[in-house]
Amino acid sequence: MLTTIQPAADHHYHFVTGRLAEHAVREIAASLAKEYSFTYSVGVMPITVAALMTSKWLLRHLDIPTPTTHVIVPGYLEAGYNELQNGVKTPVICGPKDCRDLPEVFGKSRPKVVPSEYDIQIIAEINHAPRMSIDTVLDIAKQLREAGADVIDFGCDPASRCNTIGDYIRALSDAGLKVSVDTFDTWEASEATNNGASLVLSVNSSNCEAAKDWGAEVVVIPDQVDDKKSFEKTINYLARHQVPMRLDSILEPIGAGLAASLIRYADTRRDYPELEIMMGIGNLTELTEVDSAGINFLLLGICQELGIRSVLTTEVINWARTSVRECAEARKLVYYSVKNRVPPKHLSNALVQLRDPKLKAFPSSMLQSLATTLKDNNYRIYAQDETIHLLSAGMHLQRSDPFELFDQLMQCPESSNVDASHAFYLGYEMAKASIALQLGKQYDQDQALRWGMLTQEEDLHRIERKSRHRKS
Repeated sequence: MLTTIQPAADHHYHFVTGRLAEHAVREIAASLAKEYSFTYSVGVMPITVAALMTSKWLLRHLDIPTPTTHVIVPGYLEAGYNELQNGVKTPVICGPKDCRDLPEVFGKSRPKVVPSEYDIQIIAEINHAPRMSIDTVLDIAKQLREAGADVIDFGCDPASRCNTIGDYIRALSDAGLKVSVDTFDTWEASEATNNGASLVLSVNSSNCEAAKDWGAEVVVIPDQVDDKKSFEKTINYLARHQVPMRLDSILEPIGAGLAASLIRYADTRRDYPELEIMMGIGNLTELTEVDSAGINFLLLGICQELGIRSVLTTEVINWARTSVRECAEARKLVYYSVKNRVPPKHLSNALVQLRDPKLKAFPSSMLQSLATTLKDNNYRIYAQDETIHLLSAGMHLQRSDPFELFDQLMQCPESSNVDASHAFYLGYEMAKASIALQLGKQYDQDQALRWGMLTQEEDLHRIERKSRHRKS
């Protein structure tokens, strides 16, 4: 865990690093010293990569200047901290693993917040479910539950009645799933509720009389989107017959009255403070050709502020294929934000998918220096300043186009022994670097690009070590 300290003018910090990060550490330390008015020194150990240092090895090479009040070592040494601290008289501080995070050591201490509470229910619809087999519907339903859905909505086919709907609903209920049914067909609704469905979507003046006999909660909608009178009439009818309900004012897509529909939701909350409300957010995500995460987050934020405690979504269109997971993450963030009256910032980067929260670039002077100081034949790839940099002993190639960079490499005498697996590795890494530059993402060699909750860590064991280096 990163330790934070309160710098003082009479402190002298001795920063320990390896040769690779020397110039970056010197530049960062100089900036911090100027800001906090302390003195410092940099101890460059006889090793290229600081991550390879051990406490026992470091104790043999550490030379601490006399005025030192604190020794700051890379975070990789945290496991051997006690051995290291016992071996020196000066207080030792484990800094970050990445030297670019050194400023955080001198920042204000801030507890890690992991939002986990929520009060918005996710209803995930399986569209045109009767067109699938029962086993297929069950498989999809279980995947949706795993993604965060609280209720599985069985979406009926308006064009034809599902005569076996009872079998579907019973199979879902027997699997321990909470089920709703999406139909205006009163027979389908009756069969579904008789076999375990606890919620019916939706009810208006056309089917509200039948709802008395279902013994289930219903979602009330107006006969027409802006028909407030029919909405109120259906609500009053169901209330007289003690039918449990939640209200849906109908979310309209952009171009059809999105702003007006949001106002109707606010009016509904004002007019019926005692009733639950549901928002069909899939109406917007499915009909808006943009990545769904941002839209889902914004709609969940509106729901949280208005006290709308359930949302209906689906994952039909490809750009909304992870909507349930997005909503499951968003509901925790908006709950924490509204409860604590803070912006939903620096709580989680799970929904930052296209770009990264921040970029950490090395000083250009460090890259220039590496080209002349590297002694081994390992290839280092960096992506910053709209350029891909390829460095090795006596070599610094740079291009914005990875194909041009590889052509440039092939013209160097040092590349004469590049084999197929080696070329594949370099091409794979440079492709990642190119994507990072294009999207504004952080590139770190041999590490997966970060896609928020969609990130899949790379299995580095599948890359043979020989493919990372230039042959002697």
